[in-house]
Amino acid sequence: MGLAALVQKAPPGAQLTVRSHHHSEDKHDWEAFGHYICDSTGALNLSEDPSLGGTYEGVEPMGLLWSLRPVPGSKPGLRMRKTSVVTPMEVTVSVYPGHLSEGFSEQRALAAVVVERWYMAPGVRRIPVTEHSLTATLFLPPGPGPFPAILDLWGGGGRLLEYRAALLASHGFAALALDYLTNELTKTTGKMVENDYFEAAYTFLEQHPEIDGSRIAMWGLSFGTAITFKMAVYSKIMKLKCIVIYSGSHIQPVDGGLKEIMGHIVKNQHKCRINEKQELIWHDIFLPIPTDPAFKVDMGRLQCPLLVVVGLDDQNWPAYESAMDIKEMMEEAGNSHLLTLLTYPNTGHLIEPPYTPPTRAGLFKTVLRNETCMLLWGGETVPHARAQEDAWRKTLVYLREYL
Repeated sequence: MGLAALVQKAPPGAQLTVRSHHHSEDKHDWEAFGHYICDSTGALNLSEDPSLGGTYEGVEPMGLLWSLRPVPGSKPGLRMRKTSVVTPMEVTVSVYPGHLSEGFSEQRALAAVVVERWYMAPGVRRIPVTEHSLTATLFLPPGPGPFPAILDLWGGGGRLLEYRAALLASHGFAALALDYLTNELTKTTGKMVENDYFEAAYTFLEQHPEIDGSRIAMWGLSFGTAITFKMAVYSKIMKLKCIVIYSGSHIQPVDGGLKEIMGHIVKNQHKCRINEKQELIWHDIFLPIPTDPAFKVDMGRLQCPLLVVVGLDDQNWPAYESAMDIKEMMEEAGNSHLLTLLTYPNTGHLIEPPYTPPTRAGLFKTVLRNETCMLLWGGETVPHARAQEDAWRKTLVYLREYL
């Protein structure tokens, strides 16, 4: 896959800058650019020719997407996320004479084209769900079904995030994006949902006429992994075919649910560190790995296949340490054949779908106190972008195999 940008009829050997610009839904401006030299015919092809400088280097057909960054002067800590999946992400790709790194607005582009990135493939259906007091959106692939399904959980920032579920449906999986922290039930009662909320989401999928109830998986990122582990091992109702864990941990009070997990985090907040840039590092909050079985999910009891994806520079959760402990627990219990582990060097916490611009540190609003802080997620742009591409591809292969 790549941006098939082609420049023709330029002077042979001309120096050109190709720039992408995106005005995000939250009204911020992002840009990426590469420096190129035309060939002897005055042509330039992003899929074949290397960028010699800019926000990315080398032959990078998607460099104009994954290396997008806030334009100079933007407020710090921005993170690019698609909030409405029914409209495409629009990116303007422009060509400028010379090798520019700034002042694009003062220059006149030689040519420009608008490129669309869709999260919903044609024929994917988006269905808001309120049954069983759920705050969720179901995405169904095109065609008759019955489809395998994925219960999709994001992290501790809350909100109903749909872009990963929309992409999964575009690849043939029914996917239910579930808001479990800022959902309507919690907003109206002021209380966090119990474990039966997740069981209700599972039951909704299991009983849906277009879903194969015997092929349901769960995918958790960050805080969402705590719930995924808990339900996969302890729920009497959920019979998951496999689970996918991104940047997560099995460390939590085994008894209880969301409220107790949140309480455990708050209790350990004194282990937070702050770096010289005043960015919060939550990595040590669950460390050292507890030996008390009351404070970690008994992974020896897991009965379904498990994919664990870890960024080795995750500064937010002890994902690697947790993965090593999970591996050890499963080896001791004799169920380690169920574990697939993917580790990525120089990769941070927020392992997103491919071509999402990596965010090393970002503004984060805590659900409990409604405070905004700057969190260090970790990762370096190029390896993190590569990891997102590789992990996504391998996760889809994994889901096809087990679902």
